[in-house]
Amino acid sequence: MVSLETPVCDFGQPAPDFSLPGVDGKTWTRDACTGPKGLLVMFICNHCPYVQAVRERIVRDTRDLAALGIGSVAIMSNDPADYPEDSFANMRQVAAEHGFPFPYLLDETQAIAKAYGAVCTPDFFGYNADLGLQYRGRLDASRKETAPADVRRDLFLGMRQVAETGQGPAEQIPSVGCSIKWRDAA
Repeated sequence: MVSLETPVCDFGQPAPDFSLPGVDGKTWTRDACTGPKGLLVMFICNHCPYVQAVRERIVRDTRDLAALGIGSVAIMSNDPADYPEDSFANMRQVAAEHGFPFPYLLDETQAIAKAYGAVCTPDFFGYNADLGLQYRGRLDASRKETAPADVRRDLFLGMRQVAETGQGPAEQIPSVGCSIKWRDAA
């Protein structure tokens, strides 16, 4: 397992569009996921211990952000041939088991992960109402283990600022996680 760190936020970078199948049977686009104040795009998967450590906090924070007008979506881009735990059926099961309040989408070709420049799971991209990138940081201080309950909610606070001002925080701490499991370029 390779641990990677996300690059610094490229402020203003536009959110690439997508049209991907969700575990709910619908096809979702970027615009359908966007709230009136912005969009949080999360690259996650089922098997990664970094994601597992924060899954409940992702659910909490996306619910809190929805109340502020920020829409959220999770995209799974790993190759399930090598990681069966990340299969579409297992994605559906994890979303139901954890009560995901956001669409959980499959990026089978990995084109969307590449378009966003995603490098790890979890990888968070926070956009303002104009769909300009304003946040590319961590959820909180959790790593493979869940951080204490009273840690600073970096993602939530950063995206709350985006909802209120349209601008993300100047200081952001990179997210850390497992590398995206890219398909072999055959």
